[in-house]
Parts: sequence; C-alpha cells; structure tokens
Amino acid sequence: MRLEYFQMITRVVSFDAQARTLTAAADVPAESPVFEGHFPGYPLLPGVLMIEAMAQASGWLILGLNGLTAMPFLVGTNSTKMRDFVQPSTPLVVHAEMIGDGSGYAVTKAFITREGKKVAEAEIKFAVKTFPDPKFASMIREWGERLQFPFEKLETA
Repeated sequence: MRLEYFQMITRVVSFDAQARTLTAAADVPAESPVFEGHFPGYPLLPGVLMIEAMAQASGWLILGLNGLTAMPFLVGTNSTKMRDFVQPSTPLVVHAEMIGDGSGYAVTKAFITREGKKVAEAEIKFAVKTFPDPKFASMIREWGERLQFPFEKLETA
C-alpha cells in the first residue's frame, strides 16, 4: 500500500468472472505520513482509506468484468461500517462482489478482513464511463500489471 498515492491494493489475489468476485491483498505499511496525524502516538488506518481500498478492489472487479473497456468512478457508498481499528503493518484481504450493473453504473458489496475477521464493509456505487483517452486506459492496464491482475482471464470473462 502506498497511502499517500492512494494505491490501496497491493495485488489482485483472485478474479472470478463467473461468480463476479475479486479478492485483493492490501498490506498496510509500517510507516506512512498518513499515520503522523491519524493519530499521533496511536497510528490507525483512516476509515476513508478502508473505503478507498474496497472501492479499488471493486473497481478492478468492474474493469475485469468489462474487459478494461470502461472506467469505474466512485459515486457513493451505502451501509458502510467500520468494525475494528487497523494499525500499521497489518495485512488485509479485500473482497468485492458485483451485485448490480446496468447502462453506465455498477454496484458492489465489499468487505475487508484481517486474519479472517471483518474489519469494514460497504455497498459501493460507481459511474462506469468509456475511457476518456487511450493513454489513461494504458496507464490503468500498466497499474493492473503491477497488481498482478489476471488479464488472461479476460478472454473468458
């Protein structure tokens, strides 16, 4: 995770187009400028960054399901719950499942676990738009390669 760059997902662990699910690792770093202010002497991962991690996992799910033809943009969350605090150096697993999609939108259910126990969950809504330019689409694909997204599965998606 590179918090100051909002790179919340460390790698894609699995993508199942048939089940419409994706699992990703999100390894919270031991140190980050984010922790200096949240909170001094008791560093915690901000809840908004947990939401961002769920949104990014959901985004990769949507990208995988649409074959990287359109970009998901976060537009809202519902039923968001932070169930526990997350400290530095914590390995997290982020799960996302598509629960609705249509012309220009998608909705996912996502949750984060630590050692098998849920620490956060949300229903997340996205606007799904055609990539604004090929350079942006190329940058997203390169990001996916760094995250070990299984692009070979897109052929069967």
